[in-house]
Amino acid sequence: MIDLYCERLQSSLWDEPINAISNIAFFIAAWVSWRLAYNLNVQFYSVKLLIYLMIGIGIGSSLFHTYATGWALLMDVIPIMMFQLFYLWIYIRRVMKLKPIIPVILMLVLLISSLLTLPLKVLNGSLSYVPALVYLLGLGIYNFQGKKQKKFMFLAGVVTFLIALFFRTLDQAICPVFPIGTHFLWHIFNGVMLYFVTGCLLFNLKVNQSNLLRNKA
Repeated sequence: MIDLYCERLQSSLWDEPINAISNIAFFIAAWVSWRLAYNLNVQFYSVKLLIYLMIGIGIGSSLFHTYATGWALLMDVIPIMMFQLFYLWIYIRRVMKLKPIIPVILMLVLLISSLLTLPLKVLNGSLSYVPALVYLLGLGIYNFQGKKQKKFMFLAGVVTFLIALFFRTLDQAICPVFPIGTHFLWHIFNGVMLYFVTGCLLFNLKVNQSNLLRNKA
């Protein structure tokens, strides 16, 4: 049994009910993103995969906060990492329109830096998400300065992720005064963040799609 959060006091299956239930935020984010993609008529395979990965994050995190075992931890971590890497690829290729070598290098740097910091217990294990925060901030600045679609939406995603990291880091420290901890807020704010950054991507893809159709006309 892996005990990382305030809420877990025993090894029973349902010992983190709030942490487990709060994963509904990821499923809601996936559903709202799918509805937005449908309404914008942006239904590329890459967009669908991002939404499936959101669902995978919700499933993996739910499994980890119920079973709390090594295999469940992998089910939690892998979809999160895959979403980060694949989002980076799509944004750089479809929005920034850079050559494939650029996202490949950046993806490798993100993957390696995240894996190297994953075992560290600094900031209650939140250090492993700092590389993702740096990348997210970089994309947010580009989206803002490049006058892309929904620039404030992306920046809202960055701020939301900072809030989520704060609550993830605070969890263990607050156990004596708030026994259920704050990890469930990490889930909720992360769900909101996923919608913000995915929604921003969808609006930019819609513009690219419209421009492409206009040029063909």
